[in-house]
Amino acid sequence: MRCSSMVDDGGRSFARILASNVFTVFNGVVGGCFILLLALGAWQDALFGFFVIANTAIGVVQEFLAKRTLARLAVLNSPLAVVLRNGSEIECAVEDVVVGDTLILRPGDQLAADAALIDAHGIEVDQSLLTGEAEPVSPKVGQEMLSGSVVVAGSGMARATRVGADSYAARITFEARRFSLVSSELRTSIGRIIRWLSLALIPIMVIVVNGQAQAAGGWAVVFSTGAWREAGITSVASIIAMVPAGLVFMTSVALAVGAVRLARSRVLVRELAAVEGLARVDMLCIDKTGTLTEGTMSLDRVELVDHPADGWQGALAWLATDPAANATARALAGEFGAALAGGEQPDVVVPFSSRHKWSGAHFETGPSTGSWILGGADVVLAGSGPGAAVRRRADALASTGERILVLAHTLVPIPHAEPHAPRLPRGLRPVAVIALGDRIRGDAAEILRYFAEQGVEVCVLSGDDPGTVAAVARAVGLPASGARVDARGLPSDPRRLADVLRTQRVFGRVTPEQKKAVVLALQSLGHTVAMIGDGINDTLALKHADLGIAMGSGTAAARSVAQIVLLDGSFARLPHVVAEGRQVIANVERLAKLSLSKTVYAIVLALTFGLLLWPFPFLPRQLSVVDGLTIGLPALVLALLPNSRPSRRGFLRRALRFCVPSGFVVAGAVILVAVAATVGARASSLQVHTLAVITLTLSALWVLVVLARPFTRATAAVVAGAYAGLVIVLAVPFSRDFLALDVPAPGLIAMAVGTSAAASIVLELIHRAALRRAGSSPDGAAPPGGTFAPDGIRSRLRLSESAESAPASSRGAREERP
Repeated sequence: MRCSSMVDDGGRSFARILASNVFTVFNGVVGGCFILLLALGAWQDALFGFFVIANTAIGVVQEFLAKRTLARLAVLNSPLAVVLRNGSEIECAVEDVVVGDTLILRPGDQLAADAALIDAHGIEVDQSLLTGEAEPVSPKVGQEMLSGSVVVAGSGMARATRVGADSYAARITFEARRFSLVSSELRTSIGRIIRWLSLALIPIMVIVVNGQAQAAGGWAVVFSTGAWREAGITSVASIIAMVPAGLVFMTSVALAVGAVRLARSRVLVRELAAVEGLARVDMLCIDKTGTLTEGTMSLDRVELVDHPADGWQGALAWLATDPAANATARALAGEFGAALAGGEQPDVVVPFSSRHKWSGAHFETGPSTGSWILGGADVVLAGSGPGAAVRRRADALASTGERILVLAHTLVPIPHAEPHAPRLPRGLRPVAVIALGDRIRGDAAEILRYFAEQGVEVCVLSGDDPGTVAAVARAVGLPASGARVDARGLPSDPRRLADVLRTQRVFGRVTPEQKKAVVLALQSLGHTVAMIGDGINDTLALKHADLGIAMGSGTAAARSVAQIVLLDGSFARLPHVVAEGRQVIANVERLAKLSLSKTVYAIVLALTFGLLLWPFPFLPRQLSVVDGLTIGLPALVLALLPNSRPSRRGFLRRALRFCVPSGFVVAGAVILVAVAATVGARASSLQVHTLAVITLTLSALWVLVVLARPFTRATAAVVAGAYAGLVIVLAVPFSRDFLALDVPAPGLIAMAVGTSAAASIVLELIHRAALRRAGSSPDGAAPPGGTFAPDGIRSRLRLSESAESAPASSRGAREERP
């Protein structure tokens, strides 16, 4: 029986995507007004319908492309299964595994199907992705293991019992690839604003419609004379102005553009809100291997101790070529593989595990008679009197940044124990000290300096020797990296652990459970934590971090729980991801303030004219043009400009602190001019409309001026273009006729301009007061000592771009691994 394909996008069907983007509160309000105007024959006033169509199209296209991309990447990154067929081991795609296949299981493999264990050699299985329990289990022969489990130690074989859609892996893969919404403060805040407006819209609509009907002579007159049509159009104008259509639209544009840019940089983001999370991160937890170093070990030298026991080369060769050997031990295979004694097999084998951090084998007879243990000096020779000098030598070598292993020997057999808790034999004597080199990445120091400039602290969590880890940390310039901290001495109590983490940032001998505990402790200290990992031992920390980032070359388990995947495994991508995230989020926050100011003054105008029973001084088409000049067209540019301001929590509070008083000031200026023109100057309705358009545009443009700072050539051109647009709209006869405007007397124009100037001064004062309260300087930059460093970002982006274009050989073997 051939298994059904497991390569499914795990997302919604196209029909559900379309329905979820069409049937929204935003589209209901704006679309309803759009249809009403078309029914009234006022197509000129229905220009805002563009936002409904464009926003819906962007949402549908973005999610559909993400759905298709995730399905494609699921195929490209799908792990291969190793099966035994006709006596030979072959690799095949997961979807090609069939019931009855014999699966070959080694450390790092994720079970591709539900399978029954038929042979085991110290095998340990991590089921944390299924059960949430971190403790590995040691299944017995005949016991069924669920797909999605991960082999963390030992080896074995299992017969597939359920495959494809029938297996547990299908559900795991389905959920891992699902295009789901990540927690986003920005999106939550915008959604909250839309809900507030939705609740307030009905009573405001009643007030507005009644006000316009009364202003036209009362309900009886409206229906008898046909004036209800004009009253309906002006009512729609006041209602539609309250909906932040530009905010929803431009947020979609900014997020869509950010998604495209990141995809071009080989960064898979399951949902762009994850980039917002990275923009807010202030603590980055990393492993040493593959991030600070290239992740490929090579043998530097072997130092023999006094009179080594016979057969050490053969024993070392067996430990290095054992199918269950870890990557560090396998680095010795090239040098010692030829020394493997023909036919010599150990009687007892203890595979390497990150839990006990050593591997061993016992030979009853032959050249390598006795027990041979390979591991770190502090583990293998702990409490061993004869090994004290060797431990000191190993510590000295580790302080240079090398990874040090010790091969020890004893004639005492390895004690029989549970596979997940083996014990070292007595009488171990050191035989050889083995130094392995792991080259430091050439760009590691530069990348860490970038994060330091951006206010992001780095915490190194490595399973290697503390001295080695500390040496690498010093080499790349990590602050406070002089002290070596052995994680085995860390307290298990979360509060005491948090106290240690207030000062320490570099740890060696960290277990998978401790990585998770460190992440949780850092979160308890108020940090927003991102975890970068690629191995099985990182999955628990990736799951509990605020943001999980996996290397594309890492295990399927790590990729399945991460929100961001660096597909080429390049640590140099992170500065680009952070910069892109901060650009998107900072620009959207700026656009939100611009748009919400408009929502506030629209509500104030609607309620004022509705309650006072005055004619509303705008037509929908006029407000569409004002929105285009003050929000729409500038926002298209501002949303895509470089912006490296660090993202902070409290977006909604900051936005309302500026938008509410600004909206009242702009609305007050328009009301003052409309009343003065109507009552004092007795201007015509067309002239009142024109004066209201001038006052609203000039006042709202000053909101744009203060939010576009600090000025660059691009932002200055945007502002100048917006002011020029108002002049063109008023000067061109065709636009005046289309918008139903009339040029007022010079004195009335001067009144509108003067009132707008006074409103601009008040807006400037409000802006500066808000900045002082937030601790920023008037030009919008971060205060001294902050993390606003656009030059640093640009230089780091050049670094990551050069890494992308560099030959594969210069980027390290880690990017070359399949």
